[in-house]
Amino acid sequence: MSNKQQNNNTSSAVSYTTPNQRAWRRLKRNKPAVFGMFVILFALFVALFGHVIALDQTPNADDQVLEQPTLPLNTKVKTLKIRKNRPIGDQGFFTLLLHGRDNPYTLLPVDEVTFEGDKVVAKVYSGTQGRSQRIDSLQLADVVFPLAQGTSIQNNNGQLSFQTLDGKTQAVSIEELRQQVSNKQLIERRYVLGTDKYGRDNLSRVILGVRVSLSVGIMAVLISLIIGIALGSMAGYFGGWVDDLVMWVVNVFWSIPLLLWVFALILALGQEFWQIFLAVGLTMWVEIARIVRGQMLSIREEQYVEAAQSMGFSNFRIISRHILPNIIGPIVVITAANFAFAIIIEAGLSFLGIGVQPPKPSWGTMLNEYKSYMGTSKAFLALVPGSAIAILVLAFNLIGNGLRDALDVRTR
Repeated sequence: MSNKQQNNNTSSAVSYTTPNQRAWRRLKRNKPAVFGMFVILFALFVALFGHVIALDQTPNADDQVLEQPTLPLNTKVKTLKIRKNRPIGDQGFFTLLLHGRDNPYTLLPVDEVTFEGDKVVAKVYSGTQGRSQRIDSLQLADVVFPLAQGTSIQNNNGQLSFQTLDGKTQAVSIEELRQQVSNKQLIERRYVLGTDKYGRDNLSRVILGVRVSLSVGIMAVLISLIIGIALGSMAGYFGGWVDDLVMWVVNVFWSIPLLLWVFALILALGQEFWQIFLAVGLTMWVEIARIVRGQMLSIREEQYVEAAQSMGFSNFRIISRHILPNIIGPIVVITAANFAFAIIIEAGLSFLGIGVQPPKPSWGTMLNEYKSYMGTSKAFLALVPGSAIAILVLAFNLIGNGLRDALDVRTR
């Protein structure tokens, strides 16, 4: 065999892989961690496109239909869409994506719809609770068009004349209006997870609850990382009185139960959405600071750190570019655990009524509202948000355990 062939065989037999590549391979072999990763990616997709994929696309999925409270699972309801007589805001895609959009129609669940002259006669949905049948008589034009305030509807031999909200005068035949109602205004809505006590689509509110939980988790973890890494780095790198001062602060925070800190901060800051994740983030930095400090103490004596110091590099550069990249593994692991913890804290606060406030959908709030339904045929109202909390927390714990094993250099 020639030298060239031997060199080719040697180069093909020996393949260099970086530590990150080896860690990624170990992580992919960890099936529970892969499951957790897919759950988190799916949750991120749902959080981003929640308003797009939800049946109720209004802000906070708060389109209340009081005629259909607590419907069972997978219920189909015939619904009459009645045009609202007021202007509707921006209906663009990005507005929908970020905030949702106002429903231009009032939803009226019906059992039967008939026509009498220029009227729509609707037998309102009575459900399975034995309510007495209510009959509403509505103007055809008022169902289809947004009418100007105080306008009168004139019937001229089967032709209805009226003024719409934009100031234009319309003349439409009764037959055309009836076809519009039958073909476009009368629809069938399916409630996969039923409705809540206000008649809102339960699945839509569970979907938007993902956005609340992940938003609080992301912002709280970012706040805790900024504070924890900064204080832990200074304590571990400089030592001396800096270390003593930081550890004194850590011990003070450590000595007081976490929930008491959260309660105090929420009472001081308020119960708005941004104040919730600020309060949670300000209580989770302690563990990160302790871990970063411990890693700094063990690495600051390494030769490459001493070499960087001898070259005159600033302390900030040494910490940020030479030490922190080498302790990123433990930080990533604790970050995954803090995500799960932040979700539990947010759900717990909302369950107690001091977290995210209605009508913003929170899994903890939904669990609190419907805990009394446990043991009944409508237990799903509490089981669905409770299961969502458990699955998302489990996913973060699984990915945290997988990252811990993958980043451990002793793991084969």
